[in-house]
Amino acid sequence: MKLTFDANLIANYNSASQKIRVLSEDWVLKEIYCPNCGESLFEYQNNKPVADFYCRKCTEDFELKSKQAKFGKKVSAGAYSKMIERINSAEKPNFFFMNYLLELLNVNDFFVVPKHFFVSEIIEKRKPLTENAKRAGWVGSNILFSKIPKAGQIFYIENGKELAKKDVLEKWQKTVFLKKIKKTDTKGWILDIMNCIDSLNKKEFTLQDVYAFEHDLSVIYPENKNIKPKIRQQLQFLRDKGYLEFIGNGKYSLT
Repeated sequence: MKLTFDANLIANYNSASQKIRVLSEDWVLKEIYCPNCGESLFEYQNNKPVADFYCRKCTEDFELKSKQAKFGKKVSAGAYSKMIERINSAEKPNFFFMNYLLELLNVNDFFVVPKHFFVSEIIEKRKPLTENAKRAGWVGSNILFSKIPKAGQIFYIENGKELAKKDVLEKWQKTVFLKKIKKTDTKGWILDIMNCIDSLNKKEFTLQDVYAFEHDLSVIYPENKNIKPKIRQQLQFLRDKGYLEFIGNGKYSLT
């Protein structure tokens, strides 16, 4: 995979934003494959409002967000009302995120977040713009990466290093079971347990390790008075879907 942009494309552009749009979109079309089926991507020609790219084989849609600085815990995502509308829409796209090095005209990080990880809880509402702003009263939003499990951030390129296509495709397939979960509260529980497991930062863990998050989960779900049984239920679900392996004596392992 070539990590550098084609500088010849921007000879007639003066705007920095236009330059990076042209460079990044051209690069995605040339270098990136669909994480679901591995086929080439194509660009929507008519500025489709819900996506930038699509796969002809499996019909997955993708929107690209590019940033010069490293992605931190959050990234700007446009108008809050529109973002929430998209999150709840059947047409919501998957999201590509690109971190580029402008001085070198190349890609440093590139990853995809599958749409089945997008729930309203990961969208943060920003404060309205002040009266002196051009768009006074406008309310923006942020995507909170801190609330997206590691399994939902699938890297093609990380710190300038390409990851194997086989690994990218396998990581995508590992969580496709989330697509079938329609109830927001049910999916929210599953994602929260996945985040708890991520916080442990170890491949093998015990039921007691996850029980340690009982208080945190009770704050998120104050009406639920049976947090521990709910934790066990979600762990069993993740085991049944192949995300976890139960290795006995209250111990689990990430697959």
